[in-house]
Amino acid sequence: MAIDETKLQHEYIEKCRQLITANGGAPLTYHVTTFGCQMNARDSEKLSGILKEIGYIETPDEESADFVIYNTCTVRDNANQKVYGHLGMLKARKKKNPDLCIALCGCMMQEESVIEIIREKYKFVNLVFGTHNLYKFAELLYRSLTSSSQIIDIWKDTDSIVEDLPVDRKYSFKSGINIMFGCNNFCSYCIVPYVRGRERSRDPKDIIREIEQLSRDGVVEVMLLGQNVNSYGKGLPDEMSFAELLKEVEKVEGIKRIRFMTSHPKDLSDELIEVMKDSKKICRQLHLPLQSGSDRLLKSMNRRYTKEQYLNLVDKIRTAIPDISITTDIIVGYPGETVEDVNETIDVIRKVGFDNAFTFIYSKRTGTPAASMPQLDPAFVKEQFNRVLTAVQEEADKRNGKLLGCIEEVLVEEINEHDAAMLSGRLSNASLVHFKGDAGLIGQLVKVRLNEAKGFYYIGEMIE
Repeated sequence: MAIDETKLQHEYIEKCRQLITANGGAPLTYHVTTFGCQMNARDSEKLSGILKEIGYIETPDEESADFVIYNTCTVRDNANQKVYGHLGMLKARKKKNPDLCIALCGCMMQEESVIEIIREKYKFVNLVFGTHNLYKFAELLYRSLTSSSQIIDIWKDTDSIVEDLPVDRKYSFKSGINIMFGCNNFCSYCIVPYVRGRERSRDPKDIIREIEQLSRDGVVEVMLLGQNVNSYGKGLPDEMSFAELLKEVEKVEGIKRIRFMTSHPKDLSDELIEVMKDSKKICRQLHLPLQSGSDRLLKSMNRRYTKEQYLNLVDKIRTAIPDISITTDIIVGYPGETVEDVNETIDVIRKVGFDNAFTFIYSKRTGTPAASMPQLDPAFVKEQFNRVLTAVQEEADKRNGKLLGCIEEVLVEEINEHDAAMLSGRLSNASLVHFKGDAGLIGQLVKVRLNEAKGFYYIGEMIE
């Protein structure tokens, strides 16, 4: 099916190209706004690739774009509210310019309640589709361009993975690569399995083929993406573990750095730790979501590990890879959480000493088990959130600057946004480094002496 589907979508790309060039005039422009995670960012690169193949020109200015796309996130309620806010502003533009094309896609569109709101309040939106049929974007766009009606096409699930469609990468030297889609974990607070569907792993041959092409194009760093990369390979005709896939990726010549996310603690294997320990390319960084340090809440969250198991896993990782940077996610304000539960979380923060933590206030997501539980008083949640945030910052401060005075390899990513004479890049452990240098170094790995530690970043000096 995938080969036929790829051919079909390329045919629709050509049909769209003929449509938008039929009347002559200046090329049409587009702007994609991405909300949410790295998976969404990668999806936006696919949308952009298809649009450029059709003949649209990207513009950084949404206000002047002929085609506006919002690739949405729904992990937290405020992400939904942002989208509605943007749509409110677009409504006025659409009245002035009826030819303005507007599309909505991504995780938020997989919620039935959202689609009802769009049908009722945002009838001016031209095209709406979800996460499962993104590969049909050219076909859906053709339908929209040849219709005066609003096109809404949402699938509840899919088992299809379609290869070899256009991609427009944001960076020339680094790239995300989907190795799997969907999630089977059903954490009680999380909407992702409902909007991304069940786990589907890509064929390893297709992954390696894509990475080899990226290497030929000059990419030196790849980020392997999945909701839970540690469960990669389950269900493939010839099962392959994530650790085995990493070994194959490491063989690709030209690739200097390998990153991945996200890892679920319950599935992180001894085999993976060994592969990371022995690797010359896998970055010294691991994102390992904790969510809570309370066994009672972890059980309610359906995380399927305990506080002790998490701490033992971290000890095992740090013993094998002493220089690794460990970051995490923490939720505060989950239904039923008490001061004692928060104390347990802070205890884990103190014992692990995370290099950084993304700390969130629990956001009720309709359709998840946690949404039907009694919700906490916002004032109490805010107080506990501040306690957790303080603990995270104190522990991170102890670890930040541990490489002060060292000479480390930095992947140069961009000109510093505050000082055009400076460049910015990242270490293997993902720490940010700023140093003086020429823009021609962007995309290269250079040696930098780390002279000053400034919290979450270093000021350095390039070594010739």
